[in-house]
Amino acid sequence: MNRIGGRGARRPGAAREAAARHDDRRRSFPQVAPRAGDDGRFAATWWGNAWVEALENTALDTARLARGKAYAGRGHVDAITVTPGRVVAYVHGSRPRPYRTEIRMRTLGDDGWERFLDEVTARPEHIAALLDKDVPHALEAVTGLLPAPGDLVPDCSCPDDGYPCKHAAALCYQAARLLDEDPFVLFLMRGRGERELLAEFTRRNAALSAAEASSAAPPLPTVPAREAIDAASAGAGLPSLPPPLPLPDRPGRPAVFPPDPEAPDPLALDLLATEAAARAHTFLLTGTDPVAALTPWQDAVRLAAAHPGSGLTASTRALYRDLAQALGRTSTDLARAVAAWRQGGAEGLAVLEEPWDPPAGPFDRARPALLAADLPAFRPWRNRLSTDALQLRLGRDGLWYGYESDPGREDWWPRGAPDADPVGALTDLLGG
Repeated sequence: MNRIGGRGARRPGAAREAAARHDDRRRSFPQVAPRAGDDGRFAATWWGNAWVEALENTALDTARLARGKAYAGRGHVDAITVTPGRVVAYVHGSRPRPYRTEIRMRTLGDDGWERFLDEVTARPEHIAALLDKDVPHALEAVTGLLPAPGDLVPDCSCPDDGYPCKHAAALCYQAARLLDEDPFVLFLMRGRGERELLAEFTRRNAALSAAEASSAAPPLPTVPAREAIDAASAGAGLPSLPPPLPLPDRPGRPAVFPPDPEAPDPLALDLLATEAAARAHTFLLTGTDPVAALTPWQDAVRLAAAHPGSGLTASTRALYRDLAQALGRTSTDLARAVAAWRQGGAEGLAVLEEPWDPPAGPFDRARPALLAADLPAFRPWRNRLSTDALQLRLGRDGLWYGYESDPGREDWWPRGAPDADPVGALTDLLGG
């Protein structure tokens, strides 16, 4: 019986719309013909190689990775299906029956997607790049969009308990080729379909355009060139210039720098251009350069500390390496210094690098205060109090800075928030 208008009625086209929404969250790709890049890498784009590196950096057996790469190169990976948080394919091994293999990864939460969408739609050139199937380097550190080491979890029906087995490695290598061809596959892996994202780009872009149109500033006063020339010719002198342009609310954004083998790293260019714009804006606003007094090392640490996700992805690891090498340091030196800067700025970096002899007073009272709070006994040395795994350092600003190390290694890393009370600093270091 046809129950139009009743409880079971569905409006025309509802089934097709539901199917479209479903299809947007599930894509299948025929067998991919792989190729190695000109530099010997399996993927061709920076984001494709970031995907590969995420698995390679946590693999427990490089021999299995090599066999997996060979499997992928010989076409052992069948059609690949991608859904949010999962990449699945059948992979042929040494047995007649192929193995069901998958790579799992976490999807982005609503907050992560909001940050990503805000960043994309704030710059029209980002939308244009994504529509051209290109991912701007500036988006790399916005959220956890690209996988970090340990973010990809392999699983396979084969009896091999390797992490990953060669079948999962083969699938990972082939999936990188899909990402090369269409970065929206990565977005689907993280939880959003292409049509859903494009619709959101359109909506947010329209809202942004409307807001900019409604708040457009009135035309600025000008002096026509003809008027100035005529006045000067008549001996009347030049007319008064209009007032200076008003200072914008925020620094400008740099252009998108496409990757080019002959050009500097686009992520580094974007970082430096953004930094120059921020310094110029502050100088126009206050008349002072906020970083003029910093040494090159302090400025490099500040730059790395201010960059979200620094050291976690392939490109930001390269940024760490280049900054450190330019100043005769190691990447580990820079990572430790960044932790100190995030802990306490320039003073935190000084606490890391400059032991000193504090005067009698707060330093001498710290050990009895720690013992009275039933905390471990600390050994004093200059401005530092240490156990085998914990350390407190007194800064010249009167604050105590917490440090941790593996027992007996003397490999100290800044942890926790500085505090005027040594008990409070240690309590924060121990997690409350």
